[in-house]
Amino acid sequence: MSKLLIVGTVAFDAIQTPFGKTDKILGGAATYIGLSAANFNVNSGIVSVVGGDFPQEYLDMLNDKKVDTTGIEIVKEGKTFFWSGKYHNDMNTRDTLATELNVLENFNPVVPENFKDAGIVMLGNLHPLVQNAVLEQMAEKPKLVVLDTMNFWMDIAMPELKAVIKKVDVITINDEEARQLSGEYSLLVAAEKIQAMGPKYVVIKKGEHGALLFHKDQVFFAPALPLEEVYDPTGAGDTFAGGFSGYLAKTDDVSFANMKNALIHGSNLASFCVEKFGTERMQNVTETEINERLLSFRNLTKYEMEIPSKK
Repeated sequence: MSKLLIVGTVAFDAIQTPFGKTDKILGGAATYIGLSAANFNVNSGIVSVVGGDFPQEYLDMLNDKKVDTTGIEIVKEGKTFFWSGKYHNDMNTRDTLATELNVLENFNPVVPENFKDAGIVMLGNLHPLVQNAVLEQMAEKPKLVVLDTMNFWMDIAMPELKAVIKKVDVITINDEEARQLSGEYSLLVAAEKIQAMGPKYVVIKKGEHGALLFHKDQVFFAPALPLEEVYDPTGAGDTFAGGFSGYLAKTDDVSFANMKNALIHGSNLASFCVEKFGTERMQNVTETEINERLLSFRNLTKYEMEIPSKK
């Protein structure tokens, strides 16, 4: 089993969807990643920053899940990063209502000594300079570095982003971001161009339509489980990333064959995330529920087919 170092935001969110709205609730990329990875009982730790307004009970909850929080800096006189958004009826598009960087604006990440030898590093969605600063603190080259990013950083920090992309093994982005990063519409061509930038593996997330994994000339597709109701898609991509990286840390196998399994586990956990607002579902999901849904995934994709032989 490899140690898993998680880098990203620990934050407050306020969310509106067609199913309702919330006041400030627990959110942030690193929070979702950590809660998801915790289902594999890996030795994981978060590097992030919060303000003095961040409740101790949230940190206690993460620690109870065996997610080390010593790398979460607390700026007592500051306020925690806050994001507010409103989702449209299709649940695929949203409007950002507020973004308050607060303590995140001057965040200088510090990797705890006991995680500088982490075998797997999951770089959640943050400024590329912060992601790079974490990699530079590692005592040795990790077995696998996974990077998540978004079009915002492509718009304002493309040179810095490309510098980090050179150093990572896996990049996870959605289809729109893959097209923007590569300048190509075809996802096959886009993945090829992105691999040429440095990553050996490219994961392209397609929301409710699943995810694609590319490595050289190999492609694997993991579906998303059809759900009757989606209450809140916030954090689904981060939950996917946590399941993906958590499974790889648990199995200590970063081969393409095992990444196929990791993709399924990531999709499986993401399907729980959207069933409640915020992190509520991920805080309470059980091992039995996870395993039962894995069986649903297997049944969704399992089939027998005879290939006609030449006559």
